[in-house]
Amino acid sequence: MNRLAIPLQGAQMLFVAFGALVLMPLLTGLDTNVALFTAGFGTLLFQLVTKRQIPIFLASSFAFIAPILYGVQTWGIPSTMGGLMAAGCVYIILASLVKVRGDGFIKRLLPPVVVGPVIIVIGLGLAPVAVNMALGKSGDGSLTLVGANQALIISLASLLTTIAVAIFAKGIAKLMPILAGIIVGYGLSLSFGIVDFSPVVNASWFAIPNFVAPEFNWHAIAFMIPVAIAPAVEHIGDILAISNVTGKDYMKKPGLHRTLCGDGVATIAASALGGPPNTTYSEVTGAVTLTKSFDPRIMTWTAITAITLAFVGKLGALMQTIPVPVMGGIMCLLFGSIAAVGLNSLIKNQVDLSEPRNLCIVGVTLVFGIGGMAFGIGSFSLTGISLCGIVAITMNLLLPLPKPATESGNPN
Repeated sequence: MNRLAIPLQGAQMLFVAFGALVLMPLLTGLDTNVALFTAGFGTLLFQLVTKRQIPIFLASSFAFIAPILYGVQTWGIPSTMGGLMAAGCVYIILASLVKVRGDGFIKRLLPPVVVGPVIIVIGLGLAPVAVNMALGKSGDGSLTLVGANQALIISLASLLTTIAVAIFAKGIAKLMPILAGIIVGYGLSLSFGIVDFSPVVNASWFAIPNFVAPEFNWHAIAFMIPVAIAPAVEHIGDILAISNVTGKDYMKKPGLHRTLCGDGVATIAASALGGPPNTTYSEVTGAVTLTKSFDPRIMTWTAITAITLAFVGKLGALMQTIPVPVMGGIMCLLFGSIAAVGLNSLIKNQVDLSEPRNLCIVGVTLVFGIGGMAFGIGSFSLTGISLCGIVAITMNLLLPLPKPATESGNPN
């Protein structure tokens, strides 16, 4: 591969990830340019920790959308970032335990009966926000930002385009359904005259991203720590996927402890600057599969491209002009897909819900998470995703495993 081809392929990989990468900050109120910078910076840190052996790109984790939305509304961006830094530390703790006890430890602590319902809660907990935005309202439904008729046309067009590209597109286009949905929805928004370009006109071409320093609030930290469960398990799946694609066992070399640690270091660095936590990107893994571009140096250039674009002020301003219905339409699919991943985890691992133990864990986790159950002592409280994550882990550890079927009946 010649010297020019590697940077060009790196830029192409960022294009594949771009729609999903910027959607996360747009939904949560974070700065898109900061997200670009921290995705690039986080990927470089990941490569440093893993000795640049894996062709993988890190960017905004969708599993944290609901917690960030809640955190920003409740404690503000700085305290939310402090909580996310703590979640990053969970990765490093898990990496240390994997180093000492092996990767079987995570499977015992976080089996599918725990992880599945937690992921379902992460997705379904956001369903009302998605519907409100698709109808042209603010996430909580208190404000009408776009007329209902126009909003419904735009959101449905964005949704249907995303679905169509994901299912029917071929080649590299198939890996960019979110970007396609944004483009179609944005084009319709332009035709309806609801896009305000004044932020783009007023923005400068070169601008330092709006970095935010973290603050440490025990409430936000306690809320965010359990959220790291789902992305940690997802990370293992992504590492297995890229291993299958390249034919190399990255679980052994550089080792799961290094990849988890790299993910944690990237998340800590991202939240220290006001960006969303990082995770390995499945879209980019799909692009690697399609192009057979297994050289990790390509991801180095993907990261450099992301960092460079982060300083283009007009790009960030353009992202802010995307109307609410465009994002709402895509969110209807995105959040449902997150819940479906959790459901698939239960099905694929053959979790028997006729078994009372499993049924109790899944049932209580779902109701506590989706229903908004809250436990509190004084000023300390747990609610939503953080509570259901702790409850699922605790029940799994305390409830006795079912007795083998051979123990029942007449042994003779």
